[in-house]
Amino acid sequence: MNRPIDERVPGLARRMAAWLYEGILLFAVTFFATWIFSTLGQMRSGIDPRRELLIAFLFVVLGIYFAWFWSRGQTLAMKTWHIRVLQQDGQRLSQSRALWRYVLSWLWFLPPLALAELLSLHGLASMALVLVWVALWAVLSRWQPGQQFVHDRLAGTQLVDTRPVSS
Repeated sequence: MNRPIDERVPGLARRMAAWLYEGILLFAVTFFATWIFSTLGQMRSGIDPRRELLIAFLFVVLGIYFAWFWSRGQTLAMKTWHIRVLQQDGQRLSQSRALWRYVLSWLWFLPPLALAELLSLHGLASMALVLVWVALWAVLSRWQPGQQFVHDRLAGTQLVDTRPVSS
């Protein structure tokens, strides 16, 4: 049975809760993918020369994961928090738009990681820089059109609230 959907923008707290939950789920995805790669490649340690190949493999695996789920409207975390990703015109994402959104979503992490590398920050200092960036990036959505995240605006996508409308 199709119930009407309220297409309001989900609140920032809900979007970040879904984001955090997604991270927990991705732990399992990356763990399993790393196990497969390491087993098939017979990697013995984290300093294996194929480490960069593993990172590229994980980038592709995560791209497939997100493109597949986003082109269907939502990941498990988004479904749990009643959030759906759509194109700006309200249509479902194409595979190419979902992949583009995936690439742009790395803006959550690449700038602080690059800065940490440039400043030779490691451990807690690097983690603190990433956390500060993520918080600023999230709050920046307050001043974006429709209060969407910057990467959504650039990708031509939007997050919408899918909680059933009260009668």
